[in-house]
Amino acid sequence: MRTGAVALDRAETAVLVATRRSLGGTPAVPAARALSLFGEHAAGWLLLGAGGWLTGRHRREWATAGAGVLLAHGAAVAVKRVVRRVRPVVHLVPALAATPSTLSFPSAHATSTAAAAYGYGPLIGRSPMAAALAAMAVSRVLLGVHWPSDVLVGVVLGAGVAAGVRRAAGGAAR
Repeated sequence: MRTGAVALDRAETAVLVATRRSLGGTPAVPAARALSLFGEHAAGWLLLGAGGWLTGRHRREWATAGAGVLLAHGAAVAVKRVVRRVRPVVHLVPALAATPSTLSFPSAHATSTAAAAYGYGPLIGRSPMAAALAAMAVSRVLLGVHWPSDVLVGVVLGAGVAAGVRRAAGGAAR
């Protein structure tokens, strides 16, 4: 392993350990598990979009945002299958949640949540969606199921896909 890769591995392991030590014995763990369930396969975000669309207001925006979430999730799954990075296995940070695969990079939860924050933010409020994104990002590391870089790349990928979908749909941020 190259020196830079070793340094990154050490830094990421340190973040995993510090996050678990800080939040591991707190109500953040059950909250993180709930977020994990909500975000599995982007289902919670897609249901939110469907609910917004069903209100009859801003249907095009809700549909565009939902499409962004769906495409972002698909993009994350595709990248996972190409990169094939395995999830963290750190003695001090055993996984606290089950995962559907051993593939880690990027975090599909972070990807779909970033797409949801970008797409639904103008509709329901940027601050609550930013808070949801931050909570989801921390939860993936706290649960020990993602390296921090998996989460960061997922956020960038999700926001990028959502922005591209909005542009393709001819929409602008509200």
